[in-house]
Amino acid sequence: MNSNAPRKSLAVIFVLCWLGLLADGYDLYVYGATLPGLIGHPPFNVTPAAAGAVGSIALVGMLLGSLIVGTLTDRLGRRRIFVSALALFSLAMLACAAAPSWELFAVFRFVACFGVGGLLPTAVALTNEFAPPGKKSLVLGAVLTGPAVGTVVASLSSLALLEGSGFRPVYAIGAAGLLIVPFAWFLLPESPSFLRTQLRTAEADRLEAAYGLPGSAAAPISSAVPSARISPTRALFAEGTARTTVLLWAVTILSLLTIFGVSTWLPQIMRTAGFGVGSSVSFLLAYSVGAVVGTVLASIASQKFGPRPLVIVGFVSAAAALLLMSTNPPAALMTVLAAVAGFGGLGTQNMINDFIAQYYPAATRATGLGWALAVGRLGAIAGPTYGALLVGFGGGVPVAAMAFAAPALIGAVLMLALRTRAARRPAVAADAELVA
Repeated sequence: MNSNAPRKSLAVIFVLCWLGLLADGYDLYVYGATLPGLIGHPPFNVTPAAAGAVGSIALVGMLLGSLIVGTLTDRLGRRRIFVSALALFSLAMLACAAAPSWELFAVFRFVACFGVGGLLPTAVALTNEFAPPGKKSLVLGAVLTGPAVGTVVASLSSLALLEGSGFRPVYAIGAAGLLIVPFAWFLLPESPSFLRTQLRTAEADRLEAAYGLPGSAAAPISSAVPSARISPTRALFAEGTARTTVLLWAVTILSLLTIFGVSTWLPQIMRTAGFGVGSSVSFLLAYSVGAVVGTVLASIASQKFGPRPLVIVGFVSAAAALLLMSTNPPAALMTVLAAVAGFGGLGTQNMINDFIAQYYPAATRATGLGWALAVGRLGAIAGPTYGALLVGFGGGVPVAAMAFAAPALIGAVLMLALRTRAARRPAVAADAELVA
Protein backbone atom coordinates (compact mmCIF):
# COMPACT_ATOMS: atom_id res chain seq x y z
CA MET A 1 0.00 0.00 0.00
CA ASN A 2 1.33 3.39 -0.97
CA SER A 3 0.98 6.34 1.42
CA ASN A 4 3.14 8.82 -0.50
CA ALA A 5 1.75 11.74 -2.46
CA PRO A 6 0.77 10.76 -6.02
CA ARG A 7 3.38 11.40 -8.69
CA LYS A 8 0.75 11.38 -11.44
CA SER A 9 -2.45 13.39 -11.57
CA LEU A 10 -5.74 11.58 -11.10
CA ALA A 11 -7.44 14.61 -12.65
CA VAL A 12 -6.15 13.62 -16.10
CA ILE A 13 -8.06 10.34 -15.86
CA PHE A 14 -11.27 11.99 -14.72
CA VAL A 15 -11.07 14.76 -17.35
CA LEU A 16 -10.51 12.25 -20.17
CA CYS A 17 -13.42 10.12 -18.97
CA TRP A 18 -15.58 13.26 -18.75
CA LEU A 19 -14.61 14.38 -22.26
CA GLY A 20 -15.31 10.90 -23.62
CA LEU A 21 -18.74 10.92 -21.96
CA LEU A 22 -19.42 14.43 -23.26
CA ALA A 23 -18.81 13.16 -26.81
CA ASP A 24 -20.91 10.10 -25.92
CA GLY A 25 -23.81 12.29 -24.76
CA TYR A 26 -23.61 14.57 -27.80
CA ASP A 27 -23.64 11.69 -30.25
CA LEU A 28 -26.45 9.90 -28.44
CA TYR A 29 -28.90 12.76 -27.89
CA VAL A 30 -28.24 14.74 -31.07
CA TYR A 31 -30.85 12.59 -32.83
CA GLY A 32 -33.70 14.00 -30.77
CA ALA A 33 -32.35 17.53 -31.19
CA THR A 34 -32.30 17.18 -34.99
CA LEU A 35 -35.66 15.43 -35.48
CA PRO A 36 -37.54 18.72 -36.11
CA GLY A 37 -35.18 19.26 -39.06
CA LEU A 38 -35.47 15.69 -40.35
CA ILE A 39 -39.21 14.96 -40.19
CA GLY A 40 -40.90 16.29 -43.31
CA HIS A 41 -37.78 18.17 -44.44
CA PRO A 42 -35.35 17.47 -47.31
CA PRO A 43 -33.24 15.59 -48.13
CA PHE A 44 -34.94 12.61 -46.45
CA ASN A 45 -38.48 13.90 -45.71
CA VAL A 46 -39.00 11.16 -43.13
CA THR A 47 -42.26 10.42 -41.35
CA PRO A 48 -42.63 10.28 -37.54
CA ALA A 49 -43.01 6.48 -37.78
CA ALA A 50 -39.78 6.12 -39.77
CA ALA A 51 -37.95 8.44 -37.39
CA GLY A 52 -39.15 6.46 -34.39
CA ALA A 53 -38.11 3.18 -36.02
CA VAL A 54 -34.58 4.43 -36.71
CA GLY A 55 -34.35 5.79 -33.18
CA SER A 56 -35.25 2.37 -31.80
CA ILE A 57 -33.05 0.41 -34.22
CA ALA A 58 -30.08 2.61 -33.31
CA LEU A 59 -30.71 1.85 -29.66
CA VAL A 60 -30.49 -1.86 -30.44
CA GLY A 61 -26.90 -0.96 -31.31
CA MET A 62 -26.54 0.56 -27.85
CA LEU A 63 -27.91 -2.59 -26.26
CA LEU A 64 -25.36 -4.73 -28.10
CA GLY A 65 -22.58 -2.24 -27.32
CA SER A 66 -23.37 -2.20 -23.60
CA LEU A 67 -23.63 -5.99 -23.46
CA ILE A 68 -20.70 -7.01 -25.63
CA VAL A 69 -18.27 -4.18 -24.93
CA GLY A 70 -19.17 -3.95 -21.23
CA THR A 71 -18.32 -7.64 -20.81
CA LEU A 72 -15.16 -7.33 -22.93
CA THR A 73 -14.00 -4.51 -20.65
CA ASP A 74 -13.68 -6.97 -17.76
CA ARG A 75 -11.83 -9.33 -20.10
CA LEU A 76 -9.57 -7.05 -22.17
CA GLY A 77 -9.12 -4.02 -19.92
CA ARG A 78 -10.61 -0.55 -19.58
CA ARG A 79 -8.12 1.51 -21.60
CA ARG A 80 -8.27 -0.35 -24.93
CA ILE A 81 -12.07 -0.56 -24.88
CA PHE A 82 -12.44 3.14 -23.99
CA VAL A 83 -10.27 4.25 -26.92
CA SER A 84 -11.86 1.82 -29.41
CA ALA A 85 -15.44 2.76 -28.52
CA LEU A 86 -14.67 6.49 -28.70
CA ALA A 87 -13.03 6.16 -32.12
CA LEU A 88 -15.86 4.00 -33.46
CA PHE A 89 -18.79 6.25 -32.63
CA SER A 90 -16.90 9.42 -33.65
CA LEU A 91 -16.20 7.99 -37.11
CA ALA A 92 -19.80 6.82 -37.41
CA MET A 93 -21.05 10.35 -36.65
CA LEU A 94 -18.95 11.67 -39.52
CA ALA A 95 -20.55 9.03 -41.73
CA CYS A 96 -24.04 10.13 -40.58
CA ALA A 97 -23.21 13.69 -41.62
CA ALA A 98 -22.32 12.52 -45.13
CA ALA A 99 -25.05 9.87 -45.54
CA PRO A 100 -26.62 10.08 -49.04
CA SER A 101 -29.81 8.22 -48.07
CA TRP A 102 -32.03 7.62 -45.04
CA GLU A 103 -31.20 3.90 -45.13
CA LEU A 104 -27.44 4.54 -44.90
CA PHE A 105 -28.03 7.17 -42.23
CA ALA A 106 -29.84 4.48 -40.20
CA VAL A 107 -26.93 2.06 -40.62
CA PHE A 108 -24.35 4.63 -39.51
CA ARG A 109 -26.58 5.64 -36.60
CA PHE A 110 -26.69 1.99 -35.50
CA VAL A 111 -22.88 1.78 -35.56
CA ALA A 112 -22.53 5.05 -33.65
CA CYS A 113 -24.87 3.84 -30.93
CA PHE A 114 -22.98 0.54 -30.66
CA GLY A 115 -19.85 2.50 -29.78
CA VAL A 116 -21.76 4.83 -27.45
CA GLY A 117 -23.19 1.84 -25.60
CA GLY A 118 -19.73 0.46 -24.96
CA LEU A 119 -18.12 3.65 -23.64
CA LEU A 120 -20.27 4.38 -20.58
CA PRO A 121 -19.64 1.19 -18.55
CA THR A 122 -15.93 1.48 -19.32
CA ALA A 123 -15.67 5.14 -18.27
CA VAL A 124 -17.72 4.54 -15.11
CA ALA A 125 -15.56 1.55 -14.13
CA LEU A 126 -12.34 3.52 -14.66
CA THR A 127 -13.59 6.52 -12.70
CA ASN A 128 -14.85 4.44 -9.81
CA GLU A 129 -11.59 2.53 -9.51
CA PHE A 130 -9.34 5.61 -9.51
CA ALA A 131 -11.58 7.84 -7.37
CA PRO A 132 -10.45 8.34 -3.74
CA PRO A 133 -12.32 5.91 -1.44
CA GLY A 134 -14.14 8.65 0.48
CA LYS A 135 -15.17 10.62 -2.61
CA LYS A 136 -16.33 8.02 -5.11
CA SER A 137 -19.92 9.30 -5.47
CA LEU A 138 -18.72 12.89 -5.74
CA VAL A 139 -16.08 12.16 -8.40
CA LEU A 140 -18.29 9.78 -10.34
CA GLY A 141 -21.18 12.25 -10.23
CA ALA A 142 -18.92 14.99 -11.62
CA VAL A 143 -17.70 12.75 -14.44
CA LEU A 144 -21.25 11.63 -15.19
CA THR A 145 -22.24 15.21 -15.98
CA GLY A 146 -20.41 14.55 -19.26
CA PRO A 147 -23.38 13.00 -21.14
CA ALA A 148 -25.72 15.75 -19.95
CA VAL A 149 -23.24 18.47 -21.00
CA GLY A 150 -22.99 16.67 -24.34
CA THR A 151 -26.76 16.96 -24.64
CA VAL A 152 -26.54 20.69 -23.92
CA VAL A 153 -23.92 21.08 -26.66
CA ALA A 154 -26.08 19.02 -29.06
CA SER A 155 -29.07 21.26 -28.30
CA LEU A 156 -27.04 24.45 -28.79
CA SER A 157 -25.57 23.12 -32.04
CA SER A 158 -29.05 22.33 -33.33
CA LEU A 159 -30.35 25.75 -32.30
CA ALA A 160 -27.48 27.44 -34.14
CA LEU A 161 -27.32 25.29 -37.27
CA LEU A 162 -30.46 23.21 -37.88
CA GLU A 163 -32.77 25.82 -39.40
CA GLY A 164 -30.12 27.50 -41.54
CA SER A 165 -27.77 24.66 -42.50
CA GLY A 166 -29.68 21.42 -41.93
CA PHE A 167 -28.70 18.37 -39.92
CA ARG A 168 -25.35 17.53 -41.56
CA PRO A 169 -23.06 20.01 -39.78
CA VAL A 170 -24.70 19.13 -36.45
CA TYR A 171 -23.67 15.49 -36.92
CA ALA A 172 -20.22 16.44 -38.25
CA ILE A 173 -19.49 18.17 -34.93
CA GLY A 174 -19.98 14.77 -33.28
CA ALA A 175 -16.79 13.55 -34.95
CA ALA A 176 -14.81 15.86 -32.64
CA GLY A 177 -14.44 12.89 -30.30
CA LEU A 178 -11.59 11.77 -32.57
CA LEU A 179 -9.52 14.60 -31.11
CA ILE A 180 -9.68 12.90 -27.71
CA VAL A 181 -8.50 9.50 -28.98
CA PRO A 182 -4.71 10.12 -29.03
CA PHE A 183 -4.76 11.71 -25.57
CA ALA A 184 -6.75 8.79 -24.16
CA TRP A 185 -4.37 6.30 -25.77
CA PHE A 186 -1.23 7.85 -24.33
CA LEU A 187 -2.49 9.23 -21.00
CA LEU A 188 -5.12 6.79 -19.70
CA PRO A 189 -3.67 4.05 -17.46
CA GLU A 190 -5.13 0.60 -17.10
CA SER A 191 -7.17 -0.14 -14.00
CA PRO A 192 -5.12 -1.69 -11.16
CA SER A 193 -8.22 -3.64 -10.14
CA PHE A 194 -8.45 -5.15 -13.61
CA LEU A 195 -4.73 -5.97 -13.59
CA ARG A 196 -5.15 -7.82 -10.32
CA THR A 197 -7.94 -9.98 -11.73
CA GLN A 198 -5.43 -10.91 -14.47
CA LEU A 199 -2.82 -11.74 -11.78
CA ARG A 200 -0.62 -8.88 -13.07
CA THR A 201 0.09 -7.83 -9.51
CA ALA A 202 3.41 -6.08 -10.09
CA GLU A 203 1.88 -3.76 -12.71
CA ALA A 204 -1.03 -3.00 -10.39
CA ASP A 205 1.36 -2.16 -7.56
CA ARG A 206 3.35 0.21 -9.78
CA LEU A 207 0.20 2.02 -10.94
CA GLU A 208 -1.12 2.39 -7.41
CA ALA A 209 2.21 3.82 -6.32
CA ALA A 210 2.35 6.19 -9.29
CA TYR A 211 -1.15 7.58 -8.61
CA GLY A 212 -1.02 7.46 -4.84
CA LEU A 213 -3.84 4.93 -4.57
CA PRO A 214 -4.43 2.71 -1.56
CA GLY A 215 -3.91 -1.01 -2.11
CA SER A 216 -6.75 -2.52 -4.12
CA ALA A 217 -9.40 -4.42 -2.26
CA ALA A 218 -9.40 -6.82 -5.16
CA ALA A 219 -6.24 -8.48 -3.95
CA PRO A 220 -4.75 -11.16 -6.14
CA ILE A 221 -6.47 -14.44 -5.51
CA SER A 222 -4.66 -17.72 -5.60
CA SER A 223 -5.03 -19.70 -8.79
CA ALA A 224 -4.47 -22.91 -6.90
CA VAL A 225 -8.15 -23.85 -7.11
CA PRO A 226 -9.06 -23.74 -10.81
CA SER A 227 -12.26 -25.69 -10.23
CA ALA A 228 -13.76 -22.77 -8.33
CA ARG A 229 -13.41 -20.24 -11.15
CA ILE A 230 -16.39 -17.94 -11.68
CA SER A 231 -16.87 -15.81 -14.79
CA PRO A 232 -17.80 -12.13 -14.30
CA THR A 233 -21.22 -12.74 -15.91
CA ARG A 234 -22.06 -15.71 -13.67
CA ALA A 235 -20.95 -13.70 -10.62
CA LEU A 236 -23.84 -11.29 -11.24
CA PHE A 237 -26.14 -14.10 -10.12
CA ALA A 238 -24.03 -15.48 -7.28
CA GLU A 239 -25.69 -16.21 -3.96
CA GLY A 240 -27.33 -13.12 -2.46
CA THR A 241 -26.94 -11.04 -5.64
CA ALA A 242 -29.42 -12.38 -8.22
CA ARG A 243 -32.43 -10.50 -6.80
CA THR A 244 -30.61 -7.16 -6.76
CA THR A 245 -29.23 -7.74 -10.27
CA VAL A 246 -32.72 -8.38 -11.69
CA LEU A 247 -34.23 -5.40 -9.87
CA LEU A 248 -31.42 -3.15 -11.13
CA TRP A 249 -32.15 -4.31 -14.67
CA ALA A 250 -35.86 -3.50 -14.27
CA VAL A 251 -35.11 -0.06 -12.79
CA THR A 252 -32.72 0.70 -15.65
CA ILE A 253 -35.32 -0.35 -18.24
CA LEU A 254 -37.84 2.10 -16.79
CA SER A 255 -35.27 4.87 -16.44
CA LEU A 256 -34.04 4.59 -20.01
CA LEU A 257 -37.55 4.30 -21.43
CA THR A 258 -38.38 7.62 -19.80
CA ILE A 259 -35.09 9.27 -20.83
CA PHE A 260 -35.10 8.21 -24.48
CA GLY A 261 -38.79 8.71 -24.95
CA VAL A 262 -38.66 12.26 -23.59
CA SER A 263 -35.27 13.30 -25.04
CA THR A 264 -36.09 11.95 -28.51
CA TRP A 265 -39.56 13.39 -28.82
CA LEU A 266 -39.66 16.46 -26.55
CA PRO A 267 -38.67 18.91 -29.35
CA GLN A 268 -41.13 17.38 -31.83
CA ILE A 269 -43.98 17.19 -29.29
CA MET A 270 -43.46 20.88 -28.53
CA ARG A 271 -43.31 21.56 -32.28
CA THR A 272 -46.73 19.96 -32.75
CA ALA A 273 -48.00 22.04 -29.80
CA GLY A 274 -47.33 25.20 -31.83
CA PHE A 275 -43.79 26.15 -30.81
CA GLY A 276 -41.21 27.02 -33.50
CA VAL A 277 -38.23 24.79 -34.26
CA GLY A 278 -35.88 26.93 -32.17
CA SER A 279 -38.29 27.14 -29.23
CA SER A 280 -38.93 23.38 -29.41
CA VAL A 281 -35.23 22.54 -29.24
CA SER A 282 -34.83 24.99 -26.35
CA PHE A 283 -37.00 22.72 -24.19
CA LEU A 284 -34.48 19.93 -24.78
CA LEU A 285 -31.75 22.39 -23.80
CA ALA A 286 -33.60 23.10 -20.53
CA TYR A 287 -33.96 19.34 -19.98
CA SER A 288 -30.20 18.91 -20.48
CA VAL A 289 -29.24 21.80 -18.19
CA GLY A 290 -31.49 20.34 -15.51
CA ALA A 291 -29.70 17.02 -15.90
CA VAL A 292 -26.26 18.65 -15.45
CA VAL A 293 -27.23 20.69 -12.39
CA GLY A 294 -29.23 17.82 -10.94
CA THR A 295 -26.37 15.35 -11.34
CA VAL A 296 -23.95 17.65 -9.54
CA LEU A 297 -26.34 18.30 -6.65
CA ALA A 298 -27.34 14.63 -6.45
CA SER A 299 -23.72 13.47 -6.39
CA ILE A 300 -22.97 15.82 -3.49
CA ALA A 301 -25.97 14.48 -1.58
CA SER A 302 -25.13 10.91 -2.59
CA GLN A 303 -21.72 11.23 -0.94
CA LYS A 304 -23.56 11.59 2.38
CA PHE A 305 -26.74 9.56 1.89
CA GLY A 306 -25.74 7.07 -0.82
CA PRO A 307 -27.12 6.94 -4.38
CA ARG A 308 -30.27 4.89 -3.64
CA PRO A 309 -32.43 7.65 -2.03
CA LEU A 310 -31.31 10.07 -4.76
CA VAL A 311 -32.57 7.66 -7.42
CA ILE A 312 -35.97 7.54 -5.71
CA VAL A 313 -36.12 11.33 -5.41
CA GLY A 314 -35.12 11.67 -9.05
CA PHE A 315 -37.82 9.32 -10.34
CA VAL A 316 -40.50 11.09 -8.28
CA SER A 317 -39.27 14.50 -9.48
CA ALA A 318 -39.42 13.40 -13.13
CA ALA A 319 -42.95 12.01 -12.72
CA ALA A 320 -44.17 15.15 -10.93
CA ALA A 321 -42.65 17.48 -13.55
CA LEU A 322 -44.12 15.48 -16.44
CA LEU A 323 -47.57 15.37 -14.83
CA LEU A 324 -47.48 19.15 -14.35
CA MET A 325 -46.41 19.57 -18.00
CA SER A 326 -49.60 17.72 -18.97
CA THR A 327 -51.61 20.70 -17.69
CA ASN A 328 -50.21 22.91 -20.50
CA PRO A 329 -48.69 25.61 -18.25
CA PRO A 330 -47.19 28.86 -19.63
CA ALA A 331 -43.99 28.52 -21.67
CA ALA A 332 -41.76 29.85 -18.87
CA LEU A 333 -43.07 27.29 -16.37
CA MET A 334 -42.87 24.58 -19.04
CA THR A 335 -39.16 25.34 -19.38
CA VAL A 336 -38.63 24.99 -15.63
CA LEU A 337 -40.54 21.71 -15.59
CA ALA A 338 -38.43 20.42 -18.50
CA ALA A 339 -35.32 21.17 -16.41
CA VAL A 340 -36.75 19.26 -13.42
CA ALA A 341 -37.61 16.36 -15.75
CA GLY A 342 -33.99 16.42 -16.93
CA PHE A 343 -32.77 16.02 -13.37
CA GLY A 344 -35.24 13.18 -12.88
CA GLY A 345 -34.23 11.59 -16.19
CA LEU A 346 -30.51 11.77 -16.97
CA GLY A 347 -29.65 12.76 -13.40
CA THR A 348 -31.46 9.72 -12.01
CA GLN A 349 -29.76 7.35 -14.45
CA ASN A 350 -26.39 8.73 -13.37
CA MET A 351 -27.23 7.88 -9.75
CA ILE A 352 -28.32 4.39 -10.85
CA ASN A 353 -24.91 3.98 -12.52
CA ASP A 354 -23.27 5.14 -9.28
CA PHE A 355 -25.28 2.58 -7.27
CA ILE A 356 -24.31 -0.23 -9.66
CA ALA A 357 -20.62 0.76 -9.68
CA GLN A 358 -20.51 0.68 -5.88
CA TYR A 359 -22.56 -2.50 -5.55
CA TYR A 360 -20.42 -4.81 -7.70
CA PRO A 361 -16.75 -5.53 -6.93
CA ALA A 362 -13.97 -4.54 -9.33
CA ALA A 363 -13.77 -7.90 -11.10
CA THR A 364 -17.40 -7.68 -12.24
CA ARG A 365 -18.01 -3.91 -12.15
CA ALA A 366 -17.93 -3.21 -15.89
CA THR A 367 -19.83 -6.44 -16.59
CA GLY A 368 -22.51 -5.46 -14.07
CA LEU A 369 -22.80 -1.99 -15.59
CA GLY A 370 -22.71 -3.35 -19.13
CA TRP A 371 -25.47 -5.91 -18.51
CA ALA A 372 -27.68 -3.46 -16.61
CA LEU A 373 -27.35 -0.88 -19.39
CA ALA A 374 -27.77 -3.54 -22.10
CA VAL A 375 -30.99 -4.90 -20.61
CA GLY A 376 -32.06 -1.33 -19.86
CA ARG A 377 -31.72 -0.56 -23.57
CA LEU A 378 -34.94 -2.53 -24.03
CA GLY A 379 -36.59 0.48 -22.41
CA ALA A 380 -34.48 2.85 -24.50
CA ILE A 381 -35.49 0.98 -27.66
CA ALA A 382 -39.16 1.14 -26.69
CA GLY A 383 -38.99 4.85 -25.80
CA PRO A 384 -38.73 6.39 -29.30
CA THR A 385 -41.37 4.04 -30.73
CA TYR A 386 -43.62 4.69 -27.74
CA GLY A 387 -43.21 8.43 -28.39
CA ALA A 388 -43.82 7.99 -32.12
CA LEU A 389 -47.17 6.35 -31.37
CA LEU A 390 -48.16 9.28 -29.14
CA VAL A 391 -47.16 11.81 -31.82
CA GLY A 392 -48.77 9.76 -34.60
CA PHE A 393 -52.08 9.56 -32.73
CA GLY A 394 -51.97 13.29 -32.04
CA GLY A 395 -51.94 12.93 -28.27
CA GLY A 396 -50.05 16.18 -27.81
CA VAL A 397 -48.21 17.35 -24.72
CA PRO A 398 -50.77 16.23 -22.07
CA VAL A 399 -50.97 12.59 -23.21
CA ALA A 400 -47.21 12.30 -23.84
CA ALA A 401 -46.34 13.82 -20.45
CA MET A 402 -48.64 11.49 -18.54
CA ALA A 403 -47.49 8.47 -20.54
CA PHE A 404 -43.83 9.10 -19.67
CA ALA A 405 -44.59 9.86 -16.02
CA ALA A 406 -45.91 6.33 -15.45
CA PRO A 407 -42.61 4.41 -15.89
CA ALA A 408 -40.83 6.95 -13.67
CA LEU A 409 -43.27 6.27 -10.83
CA ILE A 410 -42.89 2.51 -11.24
CA GLY A 411 -39.11 2.94 -11.18
CA ALA A 412 -39.33 4.72 -7.82
CA VAL A 413 -41.36 1.85 -6.37
CA LEU A 414 -38.87 -0.77 -7.59
CA MET A 415 -35.93 1.19 -6.23
CA LEU A 416 -37.61 1.16 -2.83
CA ALA A 417 -37.57 -2.64 -3.05
CA LEU A 418 -33.79 -2.73 -3.58
CA ARG A 419 -31.50 -3.59 -0.73
CA THR A 420 -29.28 -0.78 0.53
CA ARG A 421 -25.60 -0.23 -0.14
CA ALA A 422 -24.77 -2.68 2.66
CA ALA A 423 -26.46 -5.53 0.82
CA ARG A 424 -24.47 -8.61 0.12
CA ARG A 425 -22.30 -8.37 -2.94
CA PRO A 426 -21.46 -11.17 -5.37
CA ALA A 427 -20.46 -14.10 -3.22
CA VAL A 428 -17.00 -15.17 -4.24
CA ALA A 429 -15.27 -17.53 -1.87
CA ALA A 430 -11.79 -16.62 -0.75
CA ASP A 431 -10.38 -19.59 -2.63
CA ALA A 432 -12.17 -18.76 -5.90
CA GLU A 433 -10.72 -16.87 -8.84
CA LEU A 434 -12.68 -14.43 -10.98
CA VAL A 435 -11.34 -14.97 -14.45
CA ALA A 436 -11.88 -13.09 -17.67
